[in-house]
Amino acid sequence: MAPASTNPTGDLTSEVLQALSKSDPVSSTDAFPGVPFESIKAALDRLASRSMVAYEQVGREEAFLEPEAEIIVSHGSHEARVFEAVRQALDGLSIQDLESKIGDKTVTKLGQGKAFKEKWIKKDGAKLVALVDSINDVTRDQLKVIQEKRTHDAKILADLKKRKLLKMQKDISFRISKGPKFALEMVKEETDLTAEMLASGAWKTATFKPYNFKALGADQRSGALHPLNKVRQEFRQIFFEMGFEEMPTNQFVESGFWNFDALFVPQQHPARDLQDTFYVSDPVKAGRPAPTSADDKHDYEAYFQNVRDVHESGKYGSIGYRYPWSEDESLRLVLRTHTTSVSAAMLQKLAGQRKDGRVPPARYFSIDRVFRNETLDATHLCEFHQVEGVIADYGLTLGGLMEFMDMFFGAMGVTDLRFKPAYNPYTEPSMEIFSHHKGLNKLIEIGNSGIFRPEMLEAMGLPKDMRVFGFGLSLERPTMIKYGISNIRELLGHGVDLNFIQKNPAVRLDKN
Repeated sequence: MAPASTNPTGDLTSEVLQALSKSDPVSSTDAFPGVPFESIKAALDRLASRSMVAYEQVGREEAFLEPEAEIIVSHGSHEARVFEAVRQALDGLSIQDLESKIGDKTVTKLGQGKAFKEKWIKKDGAKLVALVDSINDVTRDQLKVIQEKRTHDAKILADLKKRKLLKMQKDISFRISKGPKFALEMVKEETDLTAEMLASGAWKTATFKPYNFKALGADQRSGALHPLNKVRQEFRQIFFEMGFEEMPTNQFVESGFWNFDALFVPQQHPARDLQDTFYVSDPVKAGRPAPTSADDKHDYEAYFQNVRDVHESGKYGSIGYRYPWSEDESLRLVLRTHTTSVSAAMLQKLAGQRKDGRVPPARYFSIDRVFRNETLDATHLCEFHQVEGVIADYGLTLGGLMEFMDMFFGAMGVTDLRFKPAYNPYTEPSMEIFSHHKGLNKLIEIGNSGIFRPEMLEAMGLPKDMRVFGFGLSLERPTMIKYGISNIRELLGHGVDLNFIQKNPAVRLDKN
């Protein structure tokens, strides 16, 4: 066997060839015990590319002694130490005296049980006495073999591992044999055909290094889109193909007015409680709604008063909620609980775009982050992404909404929809949307939809005969289904595996 290289810069390839000239095949573990795995692998790859050697990777589990097992090898097993102490006491030993003699309560307790089981000792009154003159310390002998050879019979290994005397580690080595072009020296291979070689004719006898067309090249460590961004882009494409315009959603903090009141959500609604919504502590309040640009000519004071009136006493054919509406509550700042607050602001701006007394139809969508005070579990986080769309037009009906939902989800490959009546403060009628999940073999909720209430729309100044569809779903659920993720914390948060982010392919919602 060739000794391990002591020179880290030495030519390991020559040592491999020398080892093979003396013995074929050889094991890398036996021939080069001190050489790092990466170094031996690089040398073997270099030789194998020239067909000078062949090698295969061999993996095996090796057993290593735990500290307690090292003590057993040095001083004997627990049961042997108990037996020897009892044997030396001709009149027997009490348990207290045995503990004092051995000096370790744990060794005494474990050793007694094993010694009783092997019938080496017995209890005679208050004392322990020996039943045999000598014993064979099997455990110590087994551990000595393992210490030397790193392996033993599988049943013995399992028993010792159960007793926490061993730990198993996987060892990877190489079985190396001679290749078709084996030689003790490596022939220098030219990597370039030079002008000098052509002029002198040296190229005729030179050995050229072959091209490796299977080489992968250096890892470029390029960036990668998160799966949520991949699915988000698919949704955006679907919306754009259907004629939607994307809404600006870069305002995570909203006033209670836009997040709740403008949507006809009463101030006593459970969604506005602290256990469901994150309120901002500094600053606590926003100002009243006001123009955001010089081109914005909308009368926000009138709109603010309309919202107050429709809540307190009713308006536009509605009796309202009939409660004392609080401006302070309305202006409290919150982390937005849905992107519908953005939809409300966009529809309010749409109301100011009258041409010849008519508001033009519009289609808006948004995909962005929202925040709710949820209990964290495998399917819920305090922040998630909402996909939302609104369609404002004349002559819209509930049947039209159902047909559009079939078209929208059909573009993702989701078919066979089911609709269930539901309640939302700002839509009437409202529907939950379900689809059959083949993997789970049951109906699952995939979205929510409805037609916005006149109390919300007419307060903005939209015409009586204009109807607005609203629908939404989360971005996380279809992403988890598409990528086979069962725990949302594997998709978002500090526990995300970056390899998962980098290696997952692009997604097509309409393809399996």
